[in-house]
Amino acid sequence: MRILITGGAGFLGSHLCERLLNEGHEVICLDNLFTGTKRNIHHLLDNRNFEWMRHDVVDGFKCEVDQIYNLACPASPVHYQYNAIKTIKTSVMGAINCLGLAKRTNARIFQASTSEVYGDPHVHPQNEEYWGNVNTIGLRACYDEGKRCAETLFFDYHRQNGVDIRVIRIFNTYGPRMMVNDGRVVSNFIVQALKGDPITIYGDGSQTRSFCYVDDLIDGFVRMMNQSETVGPVNLGNPVEFTMKELADLVVEITGSNSEIVHKPLPADDPKQRRPDIEKATKYLGWEPKVQLAEGLKSTIDYFSKIL
Repeated sequence: MRILITGGAGFLGSHLCERLLNEGHEVICLDNLFTGTKRNIHHLLDNRNFEWMRHDVVDGFKCEVDQIYNLACPASPVHYQYNAIKTIKTSVMGAINCLGLAKRTNARIFQASTSEVYGDPHVHPQNEEYWGNVNTIGLRACYDEGKRCAETLFFDYHRQNGVDIRVIRIFNTYGPRMMVNDGRVVSNFIVQALKGDPITIYGDGSQTRSFCYVDDLIDGFVRMMNQSETVGPVNLGNPVEFTMKELADLVVEITGSNSEIVHKPLPADDPKQRRPDIEKATKYLGWEPKVQLAEGLKSTIDYFSKIL
């Protein structure tokens, strides 16, 4: 197949490009390099089945494809709050442009949504029927509400125009090719530990996240795209829950760092708990994560050791 991946030079996008090329597909990678980088796809540039376009999904584009994976959007608070208006335009206008292309070409289209649509949840673990608890005017709203609106657009195009959609909600994911300065907790802790800097925990460290290794997530992407049991939304993430303190201790242990742990105030609207209910992913996709946190952290730490 000929497959378009928006945001294809990013952390997740580059791994997806690699996976699909290895399966023998033609891949078009579209990215404006706001948070993506050519370093992530450099090893793919000589592949005759790979094409890279520097382009912003906010602006219209045309191509002939069989499938579309829409991954384009900054996903860490540091980057999506840098230009909040641009972030929400990327989610909303990017979705409209991708859906219009899918409608014209009769392509199946995949939306990389997020667990952030659940906000600071009152339901734990979070299942797909939960409507969320999001502050519509908070600092995180440009991302949270942008992704929520994109989901609305996907389902409206599906109902009104018969567009063949697939929607997944990504929970915290980590692995090689994360950005050094993306502000996410795993990369923050690893970089601080490797540099010997204090490891910063916001709040008392009791808030929880569930961490999914990138290879497991990409496998979930491909399974979701190529099944016909459900259009979604489907949660993809690791249901094993860790506190921030537990994560910090594990990073220190694996790196052998002498970094001390320091605490700073919790940012506004930061969720206290985050863990996916993956019953639908197991039922419809036959998917569950295989890589345990300690194992995934070792390869991630090895990657950061090299690029630092």
